[in-house]
Amino acid sequence: MRILVLGAAAGGGFPQWNCNCTACRRSRSGDPAAPARSQAGFAVSRDGARWHLVNASPDLREQIARTPQLHSQDGLRGSPIRSVVLTGGDIDVIAGLLNLRERQPLTIHATASVHAILDANPVFDVLARDVVMRPELRLDEPFLLEQGLSATLFAVPGKVPLYMESGEEMQPIVVDGTTVGLLLEDGASRAFIIPGCAAMTPDLAERLRGADMVFFDGTLWHDDEMIEAGLGKKTGRRMGHMSLAGPEGTLAAFDSLEVKNKILIHMNNSNPVLLADSKERAAAEAAGWIVPEDGLEVVP
Repeated sequence: MRILVLGAAAGGGFPQWNCNCTACRRSRSGDPAAPARSQAGFAVSRDGARWHLVNASPDLREQIARTPQLHSQDGLRGSPIRSVVLTGGDIDVIAGLLNLRERQPLTIHATASVHAILDANPVFDVLARDVVMRPELRLDEPFLLEQGLSATLFAVPGKVPLYMESGEEMQPIVVDGTTVGLLLEDGASRAFIIPGCAAMTPDLAERLRGADMVFFDGTLWHDDEMIEAGLGKKTGRRMGHMSLAGPEGTLAAFDSLEVKNKILIHMNNSNPVLLADSKERAAAEAAGWIVPEDGLEVVP
């Protein structure tokens, strides 16, 4: 199994287009300690010829353009991209689907609730249904991406997408398939991709224990960092993300799980872990975490 990190940042990317914080200024200036990152997405393959996207960020066209493995190889039209697996209905998960509208045959794998979001917006009908299949997946039921490579969606703690909220009140954190993680298996290894997660539950901890590789939500370092920086009014938990630091944070939650390879993903521009010379980066790496740049390829 080969996994490509197409993008490692949270929604808005890094630097964020309208942000003038210190980290974004450093990135725009070309500071080597603050490399730019596009919005989170992955490509996975077993044979290196057929590729499957995990989520479709708004940056997908750019990500495909700079990834030779995803380029058209034969004939006038074609693509090695065979499918897209969606782990939710947020804008930074589904907006990039519109880049795949040129009547290219592929499959969109998602739960019924995520397909309902696509079905409710006619703009996604540009993905012609006579060539783009939309099977509805059940949680905890494996399905084949290609021979020898299976995938399973499972519920993780989360909330409805921000654009679907009603009112400003804290939305309930649920484990009902609104937010899902993805398990990839090839017979030799298990890799998990969990771009968004609001809390570590005992069930989730046991599911991840001893995994070969986990990509996990690294949105914020501290729950209130966006408020403290003057960049927003919501905490991480309010947005459906657990934070990295603290006794209930991601670093502590994974400390005893014996995961072989731990990789952060979906990092917000406010998160100092993005900066190679920050004390937060040093702390994350000391805890065994990799902070990836776009283009990283890993084999679990």
